[in-house]
Amino acid sequence: MQTVAKFPWFVPGLVGTLLLSAPAHADVLQSWRFDARQNQLEISTDEGVQPTAQLIANPSRVVIDLPGIRLGRPKTSQVIGGTVQAVRTGQFNAQTARFVVELAPGYTVDPQQVQVRGSSLTRWTVKLPTPQPTTAIIANPPSNVPQAIATVAPPPDTFGGLIPAGRPLTWLQQRVSSLRTSKYSSLRSGISFLDMETGNYLDLNGDKVYATASIIKLPILIAFFQDVDAGKIKLNETLTMTRDMVVGGSGEMQDLPVGSKFTALETATKMITISDNTATNMIIKRMGGIQMLNQRFRSWGLEKTVIRNWLPDLRGTNTTTAKELTRLLAMLDQQKLLSSKSQAQAIGILQRVKNRKLLPVGLGRGATIAHKTGDIGFLLGDAGIVVMPNGKHYLAAVLVESAYDDPAARDFIQDVSRIVYSYLDQAPRTASVNQPNP
Repeated sequence: MQTVAKFPWFVPGLVGTLLLSAPAHADVLQSWRFDARQNQLEISTDEGVQPTAQLIANPSRVVIDLPGIRLGRPKTSQVIGGTVQAVRTGQFNAQTARFVVELAPGYTVDPQQVQVRGSSLTRWTVKLPTPQPTTAIIANPPSNVPQAIATVAPPPDTFGGLIPAGRPLTWLQQRVSSLRTSKYSSLRSGISFLDMETGNYLDLNGDKVYATASIIKLPILIAFFQDVDAGKIKLNETLTMTRDMVVGGSGEMQDLPVGSKFTALETATKMITISDNTATNMIIKRMGGIQMLNQRFRSWGLEKTVIRNWLPDLRGTNTTTAKELTRLLAMLDQQKLLSSKSQAQAIGILQRVKNRKLLPVGLGRGATIAHKTGDIGFLLGDAGIVVMPNGKHYLAAVLVESAYDDPAARDFIQDVSRIVYSYLDQAPRTASVNQPNP
């Protein structure tokens, strides 16, 4: 009856399908729910996390800790009923959020049968076997010594077989994490770097959604060249700048008379090299509008890369993630979206971006980068393909939220670029992921 009182909509006959959920009240814990039918706790966070879990007796409960995660609200308790009595959440300490799944008195579970699995670093499930009477599982009364529960990390993302199944670059991840929490603690960032030869990667909040700023012009460019390959657009066709397409912000086309004419290639080039917002809107219009492009992005497997407004989108409603940007760059690099001719043209345009103040600052002599930057004051970012003089190449995407026009955001991107380049430049292709070379 306690469950019925707490949830007026509860119908006793639906106890096997009861779903309890808690919406996010902080940036880092996005959502959680307990599926009573499957005895499964589902957790979603904004930041990547490696949970730890244990079974504790007297009373029996499964405890899941999320290091580095903050709830941002007081502890809560949701009544479940049956052999799983309740799920409690709270802040175990300043840096660790805790979930407690309480079992009914006299019941427990075999910790070896509890499955803690990640589908990604930000999505985890804790599946419990059906709780059994304590005497049916263990002959002796349970002690108060916690019993560890194994966790299964998510498999490496190969982007549909585009790259080798690599491993986290552990030392690099720790180094950049330390930089974030010490020198740049006021910033919030999503970072994704991928070594294309080994598949090894650096991922810090790679799945977290950020505003794209002008980086949204990168997938638009690729979609544009797809239409060129399909014969839908001719590079030498004429586009006319109409009044409804003229906007402020970056670019020079806004200063020209309405009715000015450009080739499609010239317009797409200005969209990237000088980040012209008017040119971008002309390309979006020529390709059928915002929803047509969003549909294209989804067909590539990009679920969080979305255009919601025409440029300049100073409110940051257009979104993406660092990991989706590296996924897109991997498809471009591996010629999965464009013909060889269009791929070469797109990369050539991206190599001519005028803004060289972010990722390029951290690269060594002789390195090249095909990239796109974005800046709307509170969001600064850069994403591109880096080719080193030795032929090794990697993908990079950094998105940073900060106070408006905070120079620390620029400095952070430069520092991260410098650290990653130095590490990959010195490390042989078979080097350990756990430490840098001397």
